[in-house]
Formats: sequence, C-alpha cells, structure tokens
Amino acid sequence: MNKPSDYQDALDYIYSFVDFSRTHQENLSPEHFDLTRMVKFMESLGSPQDDFRSLHIAGSKGKGSVSAFCSSALQAAGFKVGLYTSPHLKDFEERMQVDQVPIPRDTLVDYVEEIKPAVASVPGLTTFEIMTGLAFLFFSREKVDIAVVEVGLGGRLDATNIILPEVSVITSLFLDHISILGDTLDLIAAEKGGIIKPGIPVVCAPQEDVALAVLEDIAARMGSSLTRVGIDYTFEIISQSLDGQTFLVIDSDHNQGREFNIPLLGDFQVINAVTAYAALEALRSRGFRITESAVIQGFRDVNWPARFEILRRQPPVVIDSAHNPAAMEKLRETIDRFFPDMPLILVFGISEDKQLDGMYRAILPRTTHLICTRADHPRAMDPDELLSRAEEMVTSADSIPEVKKALDHALELAGEENLVVVTGSIFVAASARIAWFES
Repeated sequence: MNKPSDYQDALDYIYSFVDFSRTHQENLSPEHFDLTRMVKFMESLGSPQDDFRSLHIAGSKGKGSVSAFCSSALQAAGFKVGLYTSPHLKDFEERMQVDQVPIPRDTLVDYVEEIKPAVASVPGLTTFEIMTGLAFLFFSREKVDIAVVEVGLGGRLDATNIILPEVSVITSLFLDHISILGDTLDLIAAEKGGIIKPGIPVVCAPQEDVALAVLEDIAARMGSSLTRVGIDYTFEIISQSLDGQTFLVIDSDHNQGREFNIPLLGDFQVINAVTAYAALEALRSRGFRITESAVIQGFRDVNWPARFEILRRQPPVVIDSAHNPAAMEKLRETIDRFFPDMPLILVFGISEDKQLDGMYRAILPRTTHLICTRADHPRAMDPDELLSRAEEMVTSADSIPEVKKALDHALELAGEENLVVVTGSIFVAASARIAWFES
C-alpha cells in the first residue's frame, strides 16, 4: 500500500514535464507537437495501445460529451470500456476510467514508477504524452474490450493519434486554439481530420460547408466511408424540460425514427447524442454487438458534469463550460429556452488564448450583472482585464479573482429573482462545482 504522499509525488512527477495545457500562449507553437516522441515512448512500454480496440474522437466542441455517450452505451451493451478524456474536473484520475471507475490512486502511483525508465529514454516528452501513455497502459492491463479516446488538442499531431481506431469521430468544429491549429476553419478541419486513418469509417457532426468539404476530401483520399450527421442521420427534438430531452433519430436509409432520452440539456447535446449514435452504428458495422436497448439505456444514464449542469432549480444556479463564441451562443440559446424571463448574473473566466470579444457579444447583451473571475491556472486571463474589456457592453460588473468568492457574491446578488450561470473555462466551471459541493 502506497503512502498518501506517494500520490502527490506521482502527480508532481507527471507535471514536472512540459505541460502545454498550462503554458502561456506565446509558448504554444506547432513545432512543439510531434508524434515521434510518443511512438518511441509507447514502443518502450511494449506498445500497449495495440492491445485494445478503440474509438477516437476529435472536435472543437462536444467531443467530451460524445465520448461520454459512447462509453455509457458501450458499457450498457456489456463491454468493458476504457474512457480517456481531459481535463479533469476535480481529481487527476478522472482522466482515465474503466467502466466509469477512475484509475485507483495506488495503481496510478505504481504505473508512474514503472514508466520512469521509459520516460527517461525519450527526451522531450510532455506531460500530456505521459498521461496518454499511462492511460493506454492502464487500458491494456485492464484488458478493456474498447477504449473511447478523446483527443487532447487538434488531432493530426495529438499524442492520442498513435492508435488505429475502429471508428474516427469529428464533432462540431469552430475557430479555437488558432495559434496552434490555424486561423481559418478549413485549416482547423485539416488538423482535426488528421485522425482519419486509411479505410477506417468516419462520423462527423454537422459542420460549416468549408469544414465539411475538407473532411470529405480527407475521407475520400483515405478511402474511408464518411457518415454525416444532419444528412445521413437526421433528428427531431420531441420535448425538452429541466429533466432532460427526448428526440428521434432518423436513418436516411430506412426513414424510421428511433426515440431516445438524455439528461443533458441544450440542442447541442442532442447533436452530440446523434453523433454518438452514428458512431455506435459504425462500430456495429465493425462487428460490435450493440443493441438498440443498450443505446437507449446508455444515453438515458449518461453522466457528464459541468455541461449546462443545474446545481439548483430555485433560484436556478447553472454551471457550463462554453469556451468559444459558438459555444457561448449555444449557451445563450439554452438559457433563453429554459429561463426566458430571468435576469442573468454571469460568473465568467477564460484562458488567455480564447476569443473574448466574440464570447462577450454572444452573452453580455443577455447579462444583467457580470462577475469576472479566474481559475487557479497559469493561462487564466486576469479578471481585471476581462472587466475592462466588458465595460462598453454591460452596465453592472465586478472583478473577483477567487472563483468561490465570485460564486458566493453572485448568489448574494441573485436572491430569489435571478439566474446565476458560471461559465467560460472548464477550469472555472470545475472550481465553481467544487466550491458548490464542498463548501
């Protein structure tokens, strides 16, 4: 049995390497991203990524939700399922799970000790590459039937892109991480589409025409079949309430609607669920026995916190992780649908590389009072700068650096008449969630 301090020592070791998720924007450039290190690292561990089948998911928005829908349905179908996502909301071990159970801390500590010689043999490894190697080793040792693997950043040069998946999935694409991935949608689509492998089926969520054209071209060059949600699978929302959503998925071949229920709110979550459904159908074509009842159960039981998560209904408190203008527009639509007449108190903080002006244009016209804050993260934008850039767009605002104090102040202002929404960076959402449940 390891000592409690061993767990912290293991995390300190992992984070002692270059961590591009925590570095400042000026340090982020394409030349830092290369699969050569990852290939050598995995070879030194015996290539554990080759020991299990996988589903690979990239995208600008929704890839975590699609991963959650797929893993939940696969588990309901009786498979032993690995899930690799990032970042975590509270504890590091949330990133790598088997059947929704995070890697045990003792196991994590043991694996970190085990991989140290391999890490030392490959100069320049990054924190995310080491995390990914740990996840693949965990899934191999646990003998999972399939691992659902979420891309960390981009796709083409992401550390996860050494797997040969059964199906590749591209969720909704928007301008994001433009300093690394490119400043146009076609460039971003090319980077995300870099996970497409020769002859491996591809599923994509609804896309802008320019992005879809790029994905169609890559799939054609790779000889990969492409399933397009919104074209090959359409959907119809039947009902929506704070308890969840009911919708139909319509297969263009059979024109037969299949009804599903999900607890996650917002039209965009229906799109994510339909994308997951299409991915599961592609897995079925690859020999996976996945019944419709398993998909129904998996979708109904999915758990994916901090995505329009309602912490309290009256007066309402919501946390979300809208981190780009398109996501913020979706958040505003969802707020207007469920709380159309309620004044909005917005607790907001983002990383410094985000498109702040576009996010503000989407949400501040709906905001009664803005509270700018920041997570304990090196790339978090200074709340005073957030405040100064909002001055012409909102009449009432504060800057409160600590997320817990910002949330407490929002609750004081809200009384019984106002809606409180915490959003922006996933790190801000995570901090608010911890403050809510542990205070």
